[in-house]
Amino acid sequence: MSTTINTGRVITRFGAELLVENPSKSSDNNTEEHSDKTPIRCTAKRKFDSIVCGDFITWHHNLHGNASVDDLLPRHNALTRPGYRGRPRTIAANIDLLVVVNSWLPETSWNLVDRYLIAAEQLNAEAIVVMNKSDMAKAHATDEDWEAMKAYQDIGYPVLEMNAMTGEGIDKLSELMQNKTSIFSGRSGVGKSSIANKILPESNILTGIISDSGEGKHTTTTATLYELENNGYLIDSPGVRDYALGDISDAELAEGYIEFLQYQDSCRFNNCTHDHEPKCAIRTAVDENKINKNRYLRYIKALRSLE
Repeated sequence: MSTTINTGRVITRFGAELLVENPSKSSDNNTEEHSDKTPIRCTAKRKFDSIVCGDFITWHHNLHGNASVDDLLPRHNALTRPGYRGRPRTIAANIDLLVVVNSWLPETSWNLVDRYLIAAEQLNAEAIVVMNKSDMAKAHATDEDWEAMKAYQDIGYPVLEMNAMTGEGIDKLSELMQNKTSIFSGRSGVGKSSIANKILPESNILTGIISDSGEGKHTTTTATLYELENNGYLIDSPGVRDYALGDISDAELAEGYIEFLQYQDSCRFNNCTHDHEPKCAIRTAVDENKINKNRYLRYIKALRSLE
Protein backbone atom coordinates (compact mmCIF):
# COMPACT_ATOMS: atom_id res chain seq x y z
CA MET A 1 0.00 0.00 0.00
CA SER A 2 1.66 3.22 -1.17
CA THR A 3 1.95 6.36 0.89
CA THR A 4 1.99 9.88 -0.50
CA ILE A 5 4.96 11.95 0.68
CA ASN A 6 4.12 15.63 1.20
CA THR A 7 6.39 18.64 1.54
CA GLY A 8 5.48 21.29 4.11
CA ARG A 9 6.85 24.10 6.22
CA VAL A 10 7.01 23.97 10.00
CA ILE A 11 4.73 26.52 11.69
CA THR A 12 5.81 25.79 15.25
CA ARG A 13 7.20 23.03 17.42
CA PHE A 14 6.35 21.80 20.91
CA GLY A 15 8.38 18.86 22.14
CA ALA A 16 8.36 16.04 19.62
CA GLU A 17 5.32 17.43 17.84
CA LEU A 18 5.13 19.94 15.00
CA LEU A 19 2.40 21.92 13.32
CA VAL A 20 3.05 21.93 9.58
CA GLU A 21 1.46 23.93 6.80
CA ASN A 22 -1.31 21.98 5.12
CA PRO A 23 -1.20 21.66 1.32
CA SER A 24 -4.32 23.13 -0.26
CA LYS A 25 -5.37 19.66 -1.33
CA SER A 26 -3.80 16.25 -0.91
CA SER A 27 -4.80 12.63 -0.66
CA ASP A 28 -3.30 9.20 -0.23
CA ASN A 29 -4.50 5.67 0.22
CA ASN A 30 -4.77 6.09 4.00
CA THR A 31 -6.89 9.25 4.25
CA GLU A 32 -9.73 11.02 2.57
CA GLU A 33 -8.97 13.95 0.31
CA HIS A 34 -9.01 17.30 2.13
CA SER A 35 -8.87 20.93 0.99
CA ASP A 36 -8.86 22.94 4.24
CA LYS A 37 -5.83 24.84 5.53
CA THR A 38 -5.89 23.50 9.09
CA PRO A 39 -2.26 22.72 9.97
CA ILE A 40 -1.11 19.11 9.98
CA ARG A 41 0.05 17.78 13.33
CA CYS A 42 3.19 15.68 12.97
CA THR A 43 5.34 13.66 15.32
CA ALA A 44 9.11 13.73 14.79
CA LYS A 45 11.51 11.00 15.79
CA ARG A 46 14.44 11.88 18.01
CA LYS A 47 16.80 12.11 15.03
CA PHE A 48 14.78 15.16 13.94
CA ASP A 49 15.27 17.08 17.19
CA SER A 50 16.93 19.90 15.23
CA ILE A 51 13.76 20.78 13.27
CA VAL A 52 12.55 24.33 14.04
CA CYS A 53 10.04 26.91 12.88
CA GLY A 54 10.58 27.81 9.23
CA ASP A 55 12.13 24.47 8.25
CA PHE A 56 10.85 22.57 5.22
CA ILE A 57 10.17 18.88 5.81
CA THR A 58 8.65 15.88 4.09
CA TRP A 59 5.90 13.99 5.89
CA HIS A 60 3.19 11.41 5.35
CA HIS A 61 -0.24 10.70 6.84
CA ASN A 62 -0.82 7.71 9.07
CA LEU A 63 -4.01 5.68 9.26
CA HIS A 64 -4.32 6.61 12.93
CA GLY A 65 -2.84 9.43 15.00
CA ASN A 66 -0.43 12.16 13.95
CA ALA A 67 1.35 12.31 10.63
CA SER A 68 5.02 11.30 10.60
CA VAL A 69 8.09 13.32 9.60
CA ASP A 70 10.18 11.65 6.90
CA ASP A 71 13.03 14.09 6.36
CA LEU A 72 14.38 17.57 7.07
CA LEU A 73 15.17 19.40 3.83
CA PRO A 74 18.33 21.54 3.40
CA ARG A 75 18.22 25.01 4.96
CA HIS A 76 19.13 28.34 3.41
CA ASN A 77 20.20 29.60 6.84
CA ALA A 78 19.43 29.24 10.53
CA LEU A 79 19.11 31.69 13.40
CA THR A 80 20.85 30.53 16.57
CA ARG A 81 21.37 31.89 20.06
CA PRO A 82 23.18 30.57 23.15
CA GLY A 83 21.19 27.85 24.88
CA TYR A 84 21.82 25.46 27.73
CA ARG A 85 25.40 25.83 29.05
CA GLY A 86 26.19 28.24 26.22
CA ARG A 87 25.58 25.71 23.47
CA PRO A 88 24.10 27.24 20.29
CA ARG A 89 20.36 26.61 19.95
CA THR A 90 18.60 27.02 16.61
CA ILE A 91 15.33 28.95 16.93
CA ALA A 92 14.28 29.61 13.31
CA ALA A 93 15.32 28.72 9.77
CA ASN A 94 15.12 29.88 6.15
CA ILE A 95 14.97 33.64 6.78
CA ASP A 96 15.06 36.08 3.87
CA LEU A 97 14.67 39.44 5.61
CA LEU A 98 15.69 40.87 8.99
CA VAL A 99 13.60 43.91 9.97
CA VAL A 100 15.58 45.95 12.51
CA VAL A 101 12.98 47.92 14.48
CA ASN A 102 13.99 51.07 16.37
CA SER A 103 12.16 54.07 17.80
CA TRP A 104 12.79 57.61 18.92
CA LEU A 105 11.74 56.60 22.43
CA PRO A 106 13.29 54.48 23.81
CA GLU A 107 16.18 56.06 21.99
CA THR A 108 18.06 54.07 19.38
CA SER A 109 21.44 52.47 20.01
CA TRP A 110 23.21 52.67 16.66
CA ASN A 111 25.82 50.21 17.95
CA LEU A 112 23.02 47.69 18.42
CA VAL A 113 21.60 48.43 14.96
CA ASP A 114 25.04 47.71 13.49
CA ARG A 115 25.11 44.37 15.29
CA TYR A 116 21.73 43.37 13.87
CA LEU A 117 22.94 44.28 10.38
CA ILE A 118 26.05 42.15 10.92
CA ALA A 119 23.73 39.30 11.90
CA ALA A 120 21.80 39.76 8.65
CA GLU A 121 25.02 39.55 6.65
CA GLN A 122 25.97 36.35 8.50
CA LEU A 123 22.57 34.91 7.62
CA ASN A 124 22.99 36.01 4.01
CA ALA A 125 19.64 37.75 4.43
CA GLU A 126 18.39 41.19 3.42
CA ALA A 127 17.86 43.84 6.08
CA ILE A 128 15.60 46.87 6.60
CA VAL A 129 16.11 49.59 9.21
CA VAL A 130 12.75 50.75 10.61
CA MET A 131 12.31 53.85 12.77
CA ASN A 132 8.98 53.59 14.57
CA LYS A 133 7.09 56.29 16.53
CA SER A 134 7.67 58.96 13.88
CA ASP A 135 5.49 61.39 15.85
CA MET A 136 8.26 61.60 18.47
CA ALA A 137 11.01 62.60 16.04
CA LYS A 138 10.62 66.33 16.57
CA ALA A 139 11.09 66.02 20.32
CA HIS A 140 13.78 63.33 20.43
CA ALA A 141 15.72 63.05 17.13
CA THR A 142 19.24 64.49 17.07
CA ASP A 143 21.50 65.47 14.18
CA GLU A 144 23.54 62.36 14.91
CA ASP A 145 20.41 60.21 14.53
CA TRP A 146 19.53 61.68 11.14
CA GLU A 147 23.14 61.25 10.01
CA ALA A 148 23.11 57.60 11.09
CA MET A 149 19.91 56.92 9.17
CA LYS A 150 21.31 58.59 6.04
CA ALA A 151 24.51 56.54 6.35
CA TYR A 152 22.49 53.31 6.21
CA GLN A 153 20.62 54.54 3.14
CA ASP A 154 23.87 55.55 1.44
CA ILE A 155 25.29 52.02 1.72
CA GLY A 156 22.11 50.39 0.44
CA TYR A 157 19.88 49.51 3.39
CA PRO A 158 16.23 50.59 3.06
CA VAL A 159 15.35 52.96 5.92
CA LEU A 160 11.67 53.37 6.73
CA GLU A 161 10.04 55.86 9.08
CA MET A 162 6.71 54.66 10.40
CA ASN A 163 4.14 54.87 13.17
CA ALA A 164 2.48 51.58 14.12
CA MET A 165 -0.26 53.37 16.07
CA THR A 166 -1.50 55.40 13.08
CA GLY A 167 -0.57 52.90 10.37
CA GLU A 168 1.98 55.23 8.75
CA GLY A 169 4.50 53.18 6.79
CA ILE A 170 2.72 49.84 7.25
CA ASP A 171 1.88 49.49 3.55
CA LYS A 172 5.47 50.23 2.55
CA LEU A 173 6.84 47.72 5.05
CA SER A 174 4.37 45.09 3.82
CA GLU A 175 5.55 45.74 0.29
CA LEU A 176 9.20 45.23 1.29
CA MET A 177 8.22 41.97 3.05
CA GLN A 178 6.33 40.60 0.04
CA ASN A 179 7.30 37.05 -1.01
CA LYS A 180 9.87 36.87 1.80
CA THR A 181 10.16 35.17 5.18
CA SER A 182 10.86 37.97 7.65
CA ILE A 183 11.72 38.34 11.31
CA PHE A 184 11.60 41.43 13.54
CA SER A 185 14.49 42.29 15.84
CA GLY A 186 15.10 45.22 18.15
CA ARG A 187 15.24 46.27 21.78
CA SER A 188 12.22 46.10 24.07
CA GLY A 189 9.65 48.88 23.80
CA VAL A 190 10.31 49.98 20.22
CA GLY A 191 6.97 48.62 18.96
CA LYS A 192 7.77 45.28 17.33
CA SER A 193 4.55 43.69 18.55
CA SER A 194 2.47 46.71 17.50
CA ILE A 195 3.89 46.54 13.99
CA ALA A 196 3.34 42.76 13.83
CA ASN A 197 -0.29 43.20 14.89
CA LYS A 198 -0.83 45.67 12.04
CA ILE A 199 0.74 43.39 9.45
CA LEU A 200 -0.77 40.09 10.54
CA PRO A 201 -4.36 39.63 9.30
CA GLU A 202 -6.59 38.41 12.11
CA SER A 203 -7.77 35.40 10.13
CA ASN A 204 -4.24 34.05 9.71
CA ILE A 205 -3.07 34.25 13.32
CA LEU A 206 -2.72 30.67 14.45
CA THR A 207 -2.88 31.18 18.21
CA GLY A 208 -6.39 29.76 18.40
CA ILE A 209 -5.50 26.70 16.38
CA ILE A 210 -2.46 26.02 18.53
CA SER A 211 -4.48 26.58 21.69
CA ASP A 212 -7.14 24.15 20.49
CA SER A 213 -4.41 21.55 20.19
CA GLY A 214 -3.72 21.90 23.90
CA GLU A 215 -0.38 23.60 23.31
CA GLY A 216 -1.33 27.27 23.46
CA LYS A 217 1.08 28.00 26.29
CA HIS A 218 4.00 27.33 23.96
CA THR A 219 3.17 30.19 21.62
CA THR A 220 4.80 32.74 23.92
CA THR A 221 8.14 30.95 24.03
CA THR A 222 8.39 29.10 20.71
CA ALA A 223 8.92 30.69 17.32
CA THR A 224 5.77 30.65 15.17
CA LEU A 225 5.38 31.09 11.41
CA TYR A 226 2.53 33.35 10.29
CA GLU A 227 1.34 33.55 6.69
CA LEU A 228 0.84 37.09 5.38
CA GLU A 229 -1.56 38.36 2.73
CA ASN A 230 1.36 39.40 0.47
CA ASN A 231 2.66 35.84 -0.10
CA GLY A 232 5.20 36.40 2.64
CA TYR A 233 5.70 35.01 6.12
CA LEU A 234 6.58 36.44 9.52
CA ILE A 235 8.44 34.35 12.09
CA ASP A 236 7.72 35.70 15.55
CA SER A 237 8.50 34.88 19.17
CA PRO A 238 10.26 36.59 22.07
CA GLY A 239 13.34 34.48 21.34
CA VAL A 240 13.45 35.82 17.79
CA ARG A 241 12.51 39.42 18.61
CA ASP A 242 15.23 39.69 21.27
CA TYR A 243 17.84 38.03 19.09
CA ALA A 244 21.27 39.65 19.26
CA LEU A 245 24.60 38.78 17.68
CA GLY A 246 26.72 36.27 19.57
CA ASP A 247 30.47 35.75 19.51
CA ILE A 248 32.11 36.61 16.20
CA SER A 249 35.65 36.91 14.86
CA ASP A 250 37.40 40.11 13.76
CA ALA A 251 36.94 39.09 10.13
CA GLU A 252 33.20 38.41 10.57
CA LEU A 253 32.78 41.79 12.23
CA ALA A 254 34.44 43.57 9.29
CA GLU A 255 32.38 41.60 6.77
CA GLY A 256 29.25 42.92 8.47
CA TYR A 257 30.20 46.48 7.53
CA ILE A 258 29.31 46.14 3.87
CA GLU A 259 30.79 49.51 2.88
CA PHE A 260 34.24 48.09 3.69
CA LEU A 261 34.05 45.40 1.01
CA GLN A 262 35.08 47.51 -1.97
CA TYR A 263 38.20 48.78 -0.18
CA GLN A 264 39.52 46.01 2.06
CA ASP A 265 41.38 44.12 -0.68
CA SER A 266 43.54 47.21 -1.14
CA CYS A 267 44.85 47.13 2.43
CA ARG A 268 48.58 46.47 2.73
CA PHE A 269 48.06 43.43 4.97
CA ASN A 270 45.68 40.55 4.24
CA ASN A 271 44.76 40.29 7.93
CA CYS A 272 44.30 44.04 8.39
CA THR A 273 41.88 44.88 11.21
CA HIS A 274 41.45 48.44 9.86
CA ASP A 275 42.41 49.83 13.26
CA HIS A 276 46.10 50.76 13.47
CA GLU A 277 47.85 49.04 10.55
CA PRO A 278 49.79 51.19 8.03
CA LYS A 279 48.40 51.74 4.53
CA CYS A 280 44.88 50.63 5.51
CA ALA A 281 42.50 51.33 2.63
CA ILE A 282 39.51 51.49 4.99
CA ARG A 283 41.01 54.27 7.11
CA THR A 284 41.98 56.13 3.94
CA ALA A 285 38.38 55.88 2.71
CA VAL A 286 37.19 57.29 6.06
CA ASP A 287 39.63 60.21 5.78
CA GLU A 288 38.34 60.89 2.25
CA ASN A 289 34.68 60.79 3.48
CA LYS A 290 33.95 57.72 1.36
CA ILE A 291 33.02 55.78 4.52
CA ASN A 292 30.91 57.36 7.24
CA LYS A 293 33.24 58.28 10.12
CA ASN A 294 30.79 57.64 12.95
CA ARG A 295 29.94 54.19 11.65
CA TYR A 296 33.67 53.44 11.33
CA LEU A 297 34.20 54.56 14.94
CA ARG A 298 31.40 52.22 16.03
CA TYR A 299 33.22 49.43 14.18
CA ILE A 300 36.43 50.22 16.08
CA LYS A 301 34.54 50.21 19.38
CA ALA A 302 33.02 46.82 18.53
CA LEU A 303 36.40 45.48 17.37
CA ARG A 304 38.11 46.43 20.61
CA SER A 305 35.26 44.95 22.64
CA LEU A 306 36.00 41.59 21.02
CA GLU A 307 39.44 41.67 22.63
